[in-house]
Amino acid sequence: MSLFETVRSQMPVEVPSQLERMDAFWKSYRQGDQAITKVVHTSQEKLSDKDFDAIVCGGTLGIFIACALQRKGWQVAIIEQGILRGREQEWNISRKELNAFLESDLLTETELKTAIATVYNPARVSFQGGQDLWVRDILNIGVDPVYLLEVLKQKFLDAGGKLFEQTAFKQAIAYADGVSVEVLTPSTSPVGKENKRITGRLLLDVMGHFSPIAKQARSQTQGNIKPDGVCMVVGSCAKGIPEKSYGDLIYSFTPIQNQCQYFWEAFPAKDGRTTYMFTYVDADPQRPSFAQLMEDYLFWLPKYQEIELSQLKFQRVLFGFFPSYKQNPLQTPWDRILQVGDSSGMQSPLSFGGFGAMVRHLSRLTDGIDRALRHDLLSKTNLRSLQPYQPNLSVTWLFQKSMSVAVNQQIESDRINYLLGVTFTAMEKLGDRVLYPFLQDVVQFVPLAQTMLAMSIADPVLVLKIMQQVGITTLLDWLKHYLGLGAYSFLNQIGQKVEPAIANLLPEQQYQWKRQLDAWYYGSGGDY
Repeated sequence: MSLFETVRSQMPVEVPSQLERMDAFWKSYRQGDQAITKVVHTSQEKLSDKDFDAIVCGGTLGIFIACALQRKGWQVAIIEQGILRGREQEWNISRKELNAFLESDLLTETELKTAIATVYNPARVSFQGGQDLWVRDILNIGVDPVYLLEVLKQKFLDAGGKLFEQTAFKQAIAYADGVSVEVLTPSTSPVGKENKRITGRLLLDVMGHFSPIAKQARSQTQGNIKPDGVCMVVGSCAKGIPEKSYGDLIYSFTPIQNQCQYFWEAFPAKDGRTTYMFTYVDADPQRPSFAQLMEDYLFWLPKYQEIELSQLKFQRVLFGFFPSYKQNPLQTPWDRILQVGDSSGMQSPLSFGGFGAMVRHLSRLTDGIDRALRHDLLSKTNLRSLQPYQPNLSVTWLFQKSMSVAVNQQIESDRINYLLGVTFTAMEKLGDRVLYPFLQDVVQFVPLAQTMLAMSIADPVLVLKIMQQVGITTLLDWLKHYLGLGAYSFLNQIGQKVEPAIANLLPEQQYQWKRQLDAWYYGSGGDY
């Protein structure tokens, strides 16, 4: 009997069927069986009257940008397939990043304080065979999504926003002066659903990694929707685990197995302790199923948390995967349609995206979309400047590649653990100014250069092995982005000095210059 079968009675009843559905989707995804449905069409005709200024498809994270725009005076609609409410699982983030809600006037200090469900310190970084490294105030805040989304939902409605719940997106038509969105809404008719047409000036796609709009856009612009990398995650929130005041940011205590290097995260939660096991792979058909990954998770969890499986009461069981693409962020091929959040791929291949990535860019996107609506700068050229190339994200592909093993690749079983041990030891010696930004998914030019120099001195043979592991193509591609990171760092310093001068330009020129300054700022890691 599998470990999963032995503990399924300790889990919510829906978990087995959810796991089965996830594996069916993952299998078709690996085999490239994902059909591309044409959901966006174009027309040169005009709509004339529009219902809204902006239509947001996807409410879970879309409520952030929708509420911010509505409170700026725009008429915004949200299309949400289910009921707009937060999940029970807490979102972990750093306190400094939460300031975006205050800066965007979305939450008061009291509301933000109430949204924080858990706080812990310190956090551990450790790899098999190495020393424990302890850091503070990184991903140490657990935010309650149920409370957060309910507050923002009410503020959105109170400001005059329109929410269409249990409403499924079907297709969109981009016209010369607006967008028409066809949806399926609840109805009193015997059929139960009816078609409805909603029109607006701009459509924001916030439907996540597997958005049908993003899938079509990626197919049109890149010709292939199969990702370059995947982060597979399984985990749970369980009662019965011995209480610990600290968390794990990234922890590994096993060698490479099944062509996977397993990493762990752990956080205190209000109703137990959350633990995740994740691994970086690709979408090769030979990669393991989630059922296999769950077995490994349950096998190693007792050793990791010093507890017997029989003593656990699982509140939630989690599994999923996060695709990432080298050609990111996704550049929209249409006027008046913009990908936002995970659908745009605006995160590094090392991070899960989602809440943290959305919050990091919330102020930038709110300001940019507000200006684009104000001056009707909604062509694809103008919208693409809201999702610019960011070399500080692109350089992390080398790290993702060095933390994963190809299906048929043979390397020492302790290679990845040893590499990460050397890397983090070097960063720790260089100080918090080098270590802390990297742990928060912000890579900067000088700290990266210092780290790589320190690693080369510490173990030059290891560096040669990594070069062999990742391949010359990956290295050359990384060098291009590394030089780009240096250029953006230099240009960002200049940009900060010339920014006041753009106030004297015409509105369209101001918009483009502000977007360029943002690109240099975020692309160099200046937002840390």
